[in-house]
Amino acid sequence: MIAKASEAEQDPALAVLSAMTHGRGPHVAGILESLVAALKTLDADTAAVFVQFVDSCLADPQAQQMWRDLMTAMQYFWRHPLAEQVREEGRLETRAEMTLNILEWRGVPVSDAVRHRVETCTDEDLLRLWARRAMDVSDAERLFDADGS
Repeated sequence: MIAKASEAEQDPALAVLSAMTHGRGPHVAGILESLVAALKTLDADTAAVFVQFVDSCLADPQAQQMWRDLMTAMQYFWRHPLAEQVREEGRLETRAEMTLNILEWRGVPVSDAVRHRVETCTDEDLLRLWARRAMDVSDAERLFDADGS
């Protein structure tokens, strides 16, 4: 287990393995933070590969979120495909939330089925359409009508 930045910087690959192996333990914060320090000593392409390895191996949701939060501060991370995935998930979540908020603000009741359909939608254009429709519908089910009326 490598939980000190000085140790991680001496052998970044071993620090990656440490994070992948001990990513569920009580010392995960120290392990991930030391790995971040080590990644800063590497070229961006190598670091990006290590970022992906670690992200794919962290099974604990809290550790994975901690890792992603740490990675957002690193400039090369934003060029990595994982970063695009994180940004896309954020955009979809924001659009879904906006649609539901518009309905709520307008006093339009939202059933669990409608909420689920909006929150699980992965089509950004469709979510944008539903947000526009949310401004006019009197029944939340109408968001999904072909003509929106």
